[in-house]
Amino acid sequence: MTKQHDHGQLEMLFGKSAVARILDFMHVFRDWDYNKQDIAENSNVSPRHATIAIEKLEKVGLIKKTRTIGNAHMYKYNCENKAAMTLNSFTLELADQETQKIVEQELTKEHTKTTTTQESIKIPA
Repeated sequence: MTKQHDHGQLEMLFGKSAVARILDFMHVFRDWDYNKQDIAENSNVSPRHATIAIEKLEKVGLIKKTRTIGNAHMYKYNCENKAAMTLNSFTLELADQETQKIVEQELTKEHTKTTTTQESIKIPA
């Protein structure tokens, strides 16, 4: 069974690209390292596309190779990379903005519901 995660901020912004999906997954689970197969499965990306994306992400330093177990290379989100730190701040800001929109929508719904209920309860004089 895989740890499928919700659509992340980068996937919502940039679409269902392998890079966005993998970055979202690797960022959320940044405390652990994963082999290419696990990254592909957990990111819902084909192994072929995962391999290509992982090479790109490793090349720019957003993920790093941590160790080798047998023939499998393990990778982890590179929290020490300045671009990764900036990307982290960016995704947190996107998530905060999305949360604020949801809160405002829920408050508006609740206000409308309360107003409607109060109007239907009015007793004629």
